Amino acid sequence: MAKSKPGRSGFSGYTLSKLSLNVIFLIVLVVAITVHGSDSSSSYTRRPQPSNSKKLTKPVVLLISSDGFRFGYQFKTETPNIDLLISRGTEAQTGLIPVFPTMTFPNHNSIATGLYPAYHGIIMNKFTDPVTGELFNRNLDPKWWLGEPLWVTAVNQGLKAATFFWPGADVHKGSWNCPKGFCKAPYNVSIPLEERVDTILNYFDLPQSEIPDFMGLYLDVTDIQGHKYGPDDPRVTQAVAKIDEMMGRVIKGLKKRKVFSDVHVILLGDHGMVTNCDKKVIYIDDLADWIKIPADWIQGYSPVLAMNPRWGKDVKNPAEKNAELVAKMNEALSSGKVENGEFLQVYLKEKLPERLHYSESSRIPPIIGMVGEGLLVRQNRTNAQECYGDHGYDNMFFSMRSIFIGHGPRFRKGKKVPSFENVQIYNAVAEILGLQPAPNNGSSLFTRSLLLPIGETAQVE
Repeated sequence: MAKSKPGRSGFSGYTLSKLSLNVIFLIVLVVAITVHGSDSSSSYTRRPQPSNSKKLTKPVVLLISSDGFRFGYQFKTETPNIDLLISRGTEAQTGLIPVFPTMTFPNHNSIATGLYPAYHGIIMNKFTDPVTGELFNRNLDPKWWLGEPLWVTAVNQGLKAATFFWPGADVHKGSWNCPKGFCKAPYNVSIPLEERVDTILNYFDLPQSEIPDFMGLYLDVTDIQGHKYGPDDPRVTQAVAKIDEMMGRVIKGLKKRKVFSDVHVILLGDHGMVTNCDKKVIYIDDLADWIKIPADWIQGYSPVLAMNPRWGKDVKNPAEKNAELVAKMNEALSSGKVENGEFLQVYLKEKLPERLHYSESSRIPPIIGMVGEGLLVRQNRTNAQECYGDHGYDNMFFSMRSIFIGHGPRFRKGKKVPSFENVQIYNAVAEILGLQPAPNNGSSLFTRSLLLPIGETAQVE
């Protein structure tokens, strides 16, 4: 319930009839509040209603991902529409922290489920399960996708959901089988951003009961240009301007439908971007004086060195052999005799820094190498000259951060919050929609730093 304006203290100037009516009103109000309070077992048993709604009578969340939008891109060029959302909403002041590895599929699924990759199962964009030997390469088989994403949480609890190209949303999971006409799958890079935005906006032309409560939208231009040319190229600046143009299209479309004040628009990214070039390369063959590592032991070179040694059936203690291998590799890398060796640290997965949350999964290879910012790992020297943009590195690097902006009734106007990990977003969206969240790695208390209490809404223009 919205707060009422304070009145005069005392009863002077009131007639008896007015006083009686006010007393009766207060009694009724107290009884109503008491009944409501005794009826609620938790903050999720009733869906919050926007108090300043012009048209919508239910909470709606539009979650927009600009893939590869590195924090700081918003300062590259004029971004009036993003600036509007920031000035009237809540922003992670120094960026949104991705999960490790800072790759697209692990991070989009962490945003959607509130789980670290070790728990939602998508540990990289592409990987081979060390136990089964099966290859994951953006597969749609539900067995790979653990946890419960927001669209599943929504439909499981009687709400409606729709997505456009959100990675993983085209996986049939539980009760989720996106209604025909509500989701676009499979991913098609040639679909213009304007068509994606307009498809989402058209949902607001449906009868109110049919408007999806949760919508996810995926935009990819900043990632595509960042990979091709690196984050500092003028074509990336043009991509940023394009994203701002799309946000203007969203704002204009919602205002045209008179629902901009009602919709919770969240703009974020999954990871940042950094330039890497051939002059910063570590070659596995340079370790040969210490240890020879066959190429078929390596499932991924960089930004994450993923290794699953094949010792053979005659080796009875593979765990000990793995430990010896890690020790010899680190000895070589720190010797000063391996070019750029100081920029690679190798771990048994269970010895990785705890802050990464990247060990509790059988899908993660037994040996993981942490590559320095912007460095490449290759098996051997070639004459190829590579220079492009990439991500996937340690999430402590500032270059891997992205953006978070929340605008709408439950977000504080002009609020700056410290950086936070993207696993916190699931609970925030669940609270806005009045959903009971599935188990996740985020904190239910964290939502207080992002959202206004239920019943108190921001004055959104």
